[in-house]
Amino acid sequence: MGRIEQLERLDALLAPETPETSDAPGTPDTSGTPGAPLATTVVAAIGGGPGVGKTALAVRWAHRVRDRFPDGQLYVPLRRRGPDGTALDPAEAAAEVLEAFGVPAPRVPVAAAPRFGLYRRVLAGRRVLIVLDDAHSAEQVRPLLPGVPGCLVVVTSRTRLDGLVAAEGAWPVTVELLSADDTREFLARRLGAARVAAEPEAADQLGALCARLPLALAIVAARAAAHPHFPLGALAEELRDACGDLDALDSGDPATDLRAAFTRSYRSLGPRAARLYRLLGLHPGPEITACVAAGLLGEPARRARPLLAELSRAHLLTEDAPGRYRRHDLLHAHALELTLAHDTEEDRRAALQRLLAHPPHTAHRAGRRFPALGPAPAEPGHPGLPAPRRPPPVPR
Repeated sequence: MGRIEQLERLDALLAPETPETSDAPGTPDTSGTPGAPLATTVVAAIGGGPGVGKTALAVRWAHRVRDRFPDGQLYVPLRRRGPDGTALDPAEAAAEVLEAFGVPAPRVPVAAAPRFGLYRRVLAGRRVLIVLDDAHSAEQVRPLLPGVPGCLVVVTSRTRLDGLVAAEGAWPVTVELLSADDTREFLARRLGAARVAAEPEAADQLGALCARLPLALAIVAARAAAHPHFPLGALAEELRDACGDLDALDSGDPATDLRAAFTRSYRSLGPRAARLYRLLGLHPGPEITACVAAGLLGEPARRARPLLAELSRAHLLTEDAPGRYRRHDLLHAHALELTLAHDTEEDRRAALQRLLAHPPHTAHRAGRRFPALGPAPAEPGHPGLPAPRRPPPVPR
């Protein structure tokens, strides 16, 4: 079922401590006997981009280790349902946990500090596993850490929780895009091994067109499952003809809306990082550096670097090597939609002209994709760029 590396890293949280590992940096403080209570509260921080399968991994692993926590296993969403998906106040989340343990509502303190105190007292002496799903920040999570031996907290977040790792010793686990083999296995589970084996090349094309992103693959697999007589090759051709338009991956269900998932991550950015994200939709190359970002923004590279770091923390870019970033094609399409909808023609043209002033190989690639660029547009609209069919939500 894939995610073997991430599952093994999570399993290491509960592995018995040995003399060889006890002093290793980042090693969790667990008990020395398999199945015994944990010596401290252990925290796992699962991070990854929108739609990559963080929650699925957390829930899957929680089921895998639930026998270690006989006093309860709790799933606590930290974001409200709905298109806006606003962050839940941690005091509200604490009240939900208290209710799950049978604390009557009149006994739950109104003020946050005593409520968190009661939360810790209720969990003291218990072996409980708590999944805190879709955390907005480390500050939202900290009050919900029991701080008592025996508990395990699994946090998922679309933002990298570096502060939780640094201050609370959380065990970081990053969820990436699926591998090619895992993509085929994913489709085989959803569509049947025989159907995928009958069209292996088409299955691989579907994986590539979905950027090997689990949410996108799930949407395509649902369409294929609903039409078992459709050849996978025809579905791949349908996606290819869409030329990256995210409407081709619209499931019609807000819970699995790919564009909305991307937009929630985008809305977490500061204004300057959000502008860079949009303008990066104009960059055709696979690699992004501070020089590229500086050219698009019209600012020095030293001012672009913190913005790239912010995009990386939000998992809207991946830093493959120091200072070198990439993003998958579906995020590229989302950024392009946003800049076409919310940046002016003048801003886009100026950004591209600055990009063309950068090293020749960058200019050559950009020139191939935007051949009609000149000092002024020949007609309204941006030459060479498709208009979005559905405007995305208004950015920050």
